[in-house]
Amino acid sequence: MICFFTPKRFAYLCSIFVLLLMNSSSIFAHGVDENTKAFLVQSTGVEFASFVYIGAKHMITGYDHLLFLVGVIFFLYRLKDVLLYVSLFTLGHSLTLLFGVLNNIQINPYLIDAIIGFSILYKGFDNLGGFERLFSCRPNPKWAVLIFGLFHGFGLATKIQDFNLEQQSLLINLLAFNLGVEIGQFIALIFVILLINYWRQYRSFTRFSTAANTLLMSGGMMLIGYQITGYLINTNFNSGLL
Repeated sequence: MICFFTPKRFAYLCSIFVLLLMNSSSIFAHGVDENTKAFLVQSTGVEFASFVYIGAKHMITGYDHLLFLVGVIFFLYRLKDVLLYVSLFTLGHSLTLLFGVLNNIQINPYLIDAIIGFSILYKGFDNLGGFERLFSCRPNPKWAVLIFGLFHGFGLATKIQDFNLEQQSLLINLLAFNLGVEIGQFIALIFVILLINYWRQYRSFTRFSTAANTLLMSGGMMLIGYQITGYLINTNFNSGLL
């Protein structure tokens, strides 16, 4: 029986999807759609269920988080390893999400998204064995996931602060948003893990894993370049040079 959904076709479709995604108008990794913007601006009091939904939606559509996590779990074969690394990422971004918003820590959104793009580039490079080949050593992958998780959390915190949420209900709504992020992350990872495990059944997995991680590096570099360009244009505009 010939299977139409071969690993080669799967890799090809993934390549088209990521390239289209990285060139879309939603290149801003923490962009918010108009309906969500309207809700956040007008929200008052505790809106637990709504913030859970927004958090889950943001994670499922947040390609920067998902691309990084794809890189993180790509070569993890045991469930306990997947849970460990995902938990480290969750710990990192949860800490800085809550700490950043509650303490009103502002980070330039272009720069934080550029760092997040670098995390994607880093993980693809790491998966391809780049550190061992060039430097004969590899940074501790657990610490790397935790540290990059901190930056991903600041990306979320920076965007949330744009909406000046009501202070009295801020903590509860933030916890709801974070819970939604974890739910969305869990749902997305189920599909990612199933697809990768399916792909591993074929001999071509090693060859196409190289292509997939090269694609991750390309996506990370494109995101870095876009955000740095946006930062320079925005800085020059604000300073009156443009």
